[in-house]
Order: sequence, then structure tokens, then C-alpha cells
Amino acid sequence: MSNVKLAIVYYSSTGTNYQLAKWAEAAGKEAGAEVKVLKVQELASPEIIETNPAWKKHVDETTDVPTATPDDLAWADAVIFSVPTRFGNIPSQMKQFLDITGGVWSQGKLVNKVVSAMASAGNAHGGQEQTIHALYTSVMHWGALIAAPGYTDDSIYAAGGNPYGTSVTVGEDGNMIEDVEAAVKHQAKRTVQIAGWVKAGN
Repeated sequence: MSNVKLAIVYYSSTGTNYQLAKWAEAAGKEAGAEVKVLKVQELASPEIIETNPAWKKHVDETTDVPTATPDDLAWADAVIFSVPTRFGNIPSQMKQFLDITGGVWSQGKLVNKVVSAMASAGNAHGGQEQTIHALYTSVMHWGALIAAPGYTDDSIYAAGGNPYGTSVTVGEDGNMIEDVEAAVKHQAKRTVQIAGWVKAGN
């Protein structure tokens, strides 16, 4: 799968989805893909961010992470998104990024991209599945091919059993409750594998 180009596009306020993205990056590289980890543009004002020390700390720690552009999607064969849920939906930062893909979409540059998604929330039924579904709805308009993990590996059960994409609950201390690292890595390798098949015409 050395010819597969994988873009991992995330939004993270306090670091959970950045960690999911880094695990996916490691697995993607292990699977032989060329990988880019990219954050979407932050929309919240510095005044708002500074009211949450964990948010400000994460923003300061990830200043070197490149900001995603639609051209990164055109470059990629596969895309993994990772987002927190916001009231059962994707955060506005990710929504804006999806909304500016119209140019590359209209040129047919997003057709047959292999896409998979991950999510987090503050409680076990906080909208993770709905958030992933919302993201998948947008990429269906591209003509993308969704690479859901389903129940293709035991790690998915250990991580909570979300067949749409790995999801995790984050406690009040900011730590992940479920052990999802193996599920994230399986999902990333599966996404790269499927993208390889598509790219090879299989």
C-alpha cells in the first residue's frame, strides 16, 4: 500500500481527537501509506479559548500542525476525519472546512476518496454515532466511498463496539475512558487497505 496517500483531518479543542489522529498516523505509516496529519482552522476567538486552560494549552502545543486545505483532500486517496461531538453534530470548525470544499468537489477531485471517521464526546451517549453519520452525509455528496470499521476486528468490541467509526468517551479529568488505541489503528489500516484496492482498480 506504499502508493496510498492518507490525509488525517481533525479538530480538537483539548487534545483527544489530536491523539486519535496521531494513533491513526502511526498505523497508516505502518501500513505503508504516505500520511499527512492536518488540523482544521480554529474559529473560536482567543478570548474564548483563554477561558479554558486545557483548550489554550492544546492550541499552543499544536501550532506546528499544518492547517488543512481542500487541496489536501484532492491530494489524498483516503481521508480519516476525527472530531468531537457538539450537541450531537460536528463542530463548526469542521463544518466550515467541509463547506469550503465546493471548488475541488465541482472539479470532480473528491470522487472515490475512501473516507472513515472517528469521534469523541463527554459521555457514552453524547452523540458520537450521530456525529459520524453527519460527517458521512457530507462526504456522500462528494461521491466518496465510506470505509466503516464494522465489526472487522476484536479491538472494536473492546473499544465500545461502534461499527461506524471509533468513538471514545472523555471523562471530566480529560482522559479517555475506553481503550481505543487498537481500534483506531485497525480502522486506519483498514482505510488504507481499501484505498489501495480502489486505487489499483480492484
